[in-house]
Amino acid sequence: MINHNLYSNELLDRKRLLCDAQADEFIRYVFSDPAKKKQLQDWMGGASGTLHLNLLQDAFPGFAFIDNATELPTWAQPRLMKTGAVFFARHSEIIMSLLGLLSLPYCYNAANGAMVLYLSELIRKQTTKRLFDTAVFVWEVMGPDAFSKNGSAFEEILKVRIMHAAVRYYTLQSGKWNDSWGLPINQEDMAGTNLSFSLIVIRGLRMLGYSVSQEDQAAFMHIWSVVGYLSGLNEDLIPENSKMAQQLDTIIKRRQFSVSVHGRELAQSLTNHILSVNKSSATANDILGLMRYLLGKEVADMLGINAPELPLYKLSLIKTLNLLKSLKPHGDTKKNYQTAYAAFKKQKPELIKRG
Repeated sequence: MINHNLYSNELLDRKRLLCDAQADEFIRYVFSDPAKKKQLQDWMGGASGTLHLNLLQDAFPGFAFIDNATELPTWAQPRLMKTGAVFFARHSEIIMSLLGLLSLPYCYNAANGAMVLYLSELIRKQTTKRLFDTAVFVWEVMGPDAFSKNGSAFEEILKVRIMHAAVRYYTLQSGKWNDSWGLPINQEDMAGTNLSFSLIVIRGLRMLGYSVSQEDQAAFMHIWSVVGYLSGLNEDLIPENSKMAQQLDTIIKRRQFSVSVHGRELAQSLTNHILSVNKSSATANDILGLMRYLLGKEVADMLGINAPELPLYKLSLIKTLNLLKSLKPHGDTKKNYQTAYAAFKKQKPELIKRG
């Protein structure tokens, strides 16, 4: 029996004042010494892999979150994670599109949390690079062997965890942060972001006509639960099932979603990017209309995403084609993943140039 008050305002108010103590302590220690800081920066820019992770552990001994970076939580189910990776490989192209059309703008509506992105200016000033980095992260953690001994997921997640701590450090040092927003990249905002990459993606797939089984949904969300845990998200903010995930999404949305100038500016940067790299026959109105449909009128209005409603016949066609895609034989997972990821990487020089 699920306790319906599991995610209370009191709990989430406390979570807004909690971040990631271990990573924050590490950043304070490293940033107090220019030589150590340079060492960390070099490591962050290096290639991923088990050996590379060992270099960090050797350079900075005694930090538990680094030493334990490759340890899965006790509740992780490798079989379920494999199923989730197969699901991603099968739908990778549309899932990556949904990140831009749905997941990211959904996050921008959490006005207090979005201030971090706004103040750091990364999304506004280097939109394409930041979006490309986010996409690479998703590809890396969703690979068929991502969490194997030689997989790159553990290190990619650790890099993001350290980067979040560095962004928190600089944001608080800047003097521009208002304590009424909670702390930058706090636990509630981390939980909301994790849901936008898991639960919200599944919601988007279904809205587009894809057939998603309960098992596939559970498996895909399970990988993101593991990613959340390894990223420093508190376990009491990692939902055990879809129903709890829906409850957490509902209360965070009610607490955090509001119209903000910076949320709208972030959404504008994102839509400008999406329209500038669009090579399909879809018009700007088609793309923005699809975003409005996926986000829902209320959220899209908050973000100032304006376009005529997507005509019903276009929506029906999209849904029918996608349903048929869902029913196709799956093929070889690794091959599907590698082909799709290689095609994505090929876009990089052009994307960065445009950005």
